[in-house]
Amino acid sequence: MLVLLLCGLVAPSQACAAARTDDHTILVWGDSISAGLGLDADAGWVHLLERRLQSQGSGYAVVNASVSGETTAGGLSRLPAALDRFHPAIVLIELGGNDGLRGQPLDAMRTNLEKMIALCRGSKARPVLFEMRIPSNYGPAYSDRFAQVFGAVAAAQKVPLVPFFLAAIATDRARWFQDDGIHPNAQAQPQLLDAVWPTLAPLLHP
Repeated sequence: MLVLLLCGLVAPSQACAAARTDDHTILVWGDSISAGLGLDADAGWVHLLERRLQSQGSGYAVVNASVSGETTAGGLSRLPAALDRFHPAIVLIELGGNDGLRGQPLDAMRTNLEKMIALCRGSKARPVLFEMRIPSNYGPAYSDRFAQVFGAVAAAQKVPLVPFFLAAIATDRARWFQDDGIHPNAQAQPQLLDAVWPTLAPLLHP
C-alpha cells in the first residue's frame, strides 16, 4: 500500500487514514526527486520500492510525504506531525539538495539534519540519510563542503547513509533527465531504487 502525501500533512484525507501505523511503515521524507515531479504517479522510485516490497511479501507499507522544493528547514518543521501520524519504522531522509541550490548556510543544514535524526529516534524510527550533491558551478569550495556534510552527519550520528543515488545517471543528462536537466526521467527511476536498496534492505525485518 503506497500512500502519497504531498500536501504538507495538514488535513486528514482518505489516503492518510489508510496508512498503516505499525512497525512496517517506511516514511520517505524527500524533495521533488522523491516526490516524482514530472512523472506519472506509478513511475517514481518510491512507487517502485513499494512494488518490490510487495513482490517479496515483506508486508511493509510506504508513505511518500516528499514535497517538491522542500528544504531541510521545511522538512524539520513538518516531521513531528508525520511521525505522530504514521509511527514509521524507517524514515528515509532525502533532503538538502534545495538548501544547496539556494546557497543556504551549511551549518544550518547540518543542524536541521541532526534534529530530524533525533526526532526519528525519539519516535523509535530508524533514520536513513541520503547523500546529496550539487553542481560544481556553485563554486568548488561550497559544493565540496556541501557534499561532505552528509557523510559527516551520518558518521557522527551513526546512521546508515545512502551514497549519492543519482551518481549512476548524473553524467548523462540527455539520456536520464527530464528537459529541465534537474529531475530524473521515468527511465532512470529503477536505477535510483537500485542505488537505495543496498542500504535499505538490511534494515527490513519480516
